[in-house]
Amino acid sequence: MNLCINEHYSSRELERQISSSHFERTMMGNRKLSAVLREMHPNIDNTLKDNYVLEFLGLPKLHSENNLQTALIQKMKEFILELGRDFIFIGQEYRLQVGNQDFFIDLLFFHRGLSALVAFELKIGKFSPKDLGQLSFYLEVLDRDVKKEHENPSIGILLCRDKDE
Repeated sequence: MNLCINEHYSSRELERQISSSHFERTMMGNRKLSAVLREMHPNIDNTLKDNYVLEFLGLPKLHSENNLQTALIQKMKEFILELGRDFIFIGQEYRLQVGNQDFFIDLLFFHRGLSALVAFELKIGKFSPKDLGQLSFYLEVLDRDVKKEHENPSIGILLCRDKDE
């Protein structure tokens, strides 16, 4: 009830959130947040979910990361409603320069409540430790070169088709 009030859900959006088990996914995700993440971001409760439901994208079962990224950009309003209203979209393929090399974060957001940059790395396959290493590298560069002094440390979300507990 509080979430519905705080997020100003329309009746249609409330029905979608109930049918996609939004509350349960949010609560499950909160229990699994690391102690380090909670220490850096004390207000993180009810912000991140364990699973995201992206059926509104209408993608076929087999699709590329580029198709996923393009569909998310085209359906940004629905994606932000799935994430939560405090997310602000900064850019896609956000360029980070390290030395003479360029690296690109798939999607970059800012979360107003957490006052932190949130990087999304999109993977269409199963979880792989190398993906986590790539995301950790991006977070380090964001904190060093992009984050403002008054902002909290950046957060990374690895969005994979299948999760590995």
